[in-house]
Amino acid sequence: MIFSFKKILRAGSFLLLFAILPSAGCKNPDNRGGDLEEAEPVIIRETPKTAEMTPRRAATADSLKHYFDQLQKAGFNGTVLFAENGEVVFSKAYGYGNLKTKDPLTMESSFQLASISKPITALAVLILKQDGKIGIDDPVAKYIPELPYPGITVRHLLTHRSGLPNYMYFAEQDWPNRDIPMTNRDVIDLMVKNQYKPYYLPDKRYNYSNTNFALLAYIVEQVSGIKFEDFVQKRIFNPCQMVNSHIYNKNVSPLNTSPVVGYPSSRSEAENTFLNGVVGDKGVYCSAYDLLMLDKALYTDKLVTRATRQEAFTPQHHDLRPNDNYGLGWRLDISDSLNPTIYHTGWWKGFRTYFIRETGEKRTIVILCNTMRASRFNTRDLRERF
Repeated sequence: MIFSFKKILRAGSFLLLFAILPSAGCKNPDNRGGDLEEAEPVIIRETPKTAEMTPRRAATADSLKHYFDQLQKAGFNGTVLFAENGEVVFSKAYGYGNLKTKDPLTMESSFQLASISKPITALAVLILKQDGKIGIDDPVAKYIPELPYPGITVRHLLTHRSGLPNYMYFAEQDWPNRDIPMTNRDVIDLMVKNQYKPYYLPDKRYNYSNTNFALLAYIVEQVSGIKFEDFVQKRIFNPCQMVNSHIYNKNVSPLNTSPVVGYPSSRSEAENTFLNGVVGDKGVYCSAYDLLMLDKALYTDKLVTRATRQEAFTPQHHDLRPNDNYGLGWRLDISDSLNPTIYHTGWWKGFRTYFIRETGEKRTIVILCNTMRASRFNTRDLRERF
């Protein structure tokens, strides 16, 4: 069959025109027939640099390796990272993310941070403070007017001086159907309905309560107008290049598909409890490398200004000791004024976690465990080993 040159040229022109015209019929199948949504930015992070192995660092790395290798024999399972000036002195992954499938852990494996989620929630609040949308000394009633506990401020929530009862205890008693996950709003509704007696009056004393940070996450949503998970992803995880970080909320995803499973006992997987629908006090999944990226960002103005960081890292409790105090979402040991330690630990459903920042020496310690065996550490002992 013979085609004329004009016909070929005409057909080619039509195909070229079709290729360059926008397609009115091109839809995102996940967008229910609507226009294509703007794609999330692709965040890329290189593997953290290894520090120059001076004789002191090499000896420290050998000592740490011996220590954790011995702990592995006793059942330690998790990832370990020790860094100086944002560079790795020692890191190693021990054991498995899933004891049944024997999937090996890596330094990129994401663990449930448990209460290390609280400093991240506090950062979200402080970012909104810098945006001019939240006042740290605002009454909580400004954001949750129906809450039946007058006199509580945002600062009281951040510093555990609200006196509010821990929702985990009253939810165990009063949540009607454990097959349905709670939400942060449900925590408030239970408090409104049942008028639980506070443990203390506002600002009476320090009293650690998960309720404080569940309420803070709710306030972040109310003020920002977006889901707490989305706000943290956009304003903290993405800027810090925390590529393996997310917040698990059982209301969003009934199944927790994280490959790292928590084991409260030797072989028993942790229950995906109805309490996993509440975020802010827990729920962040993060890798050791990602926490190092957050640590590095906290020496810069990437997330919040120096003045805001200084306020967050200042002890807020006159009735607590300098070596065991609390700031805005962080535990504090300022007994050494030249080398203040800003840290948090966590425990939840088989996970035990440690994030320690010696800010004078710029040393960082991250230990993330998903079993209970050989996973309880004293933070001061860990610092002395470094």
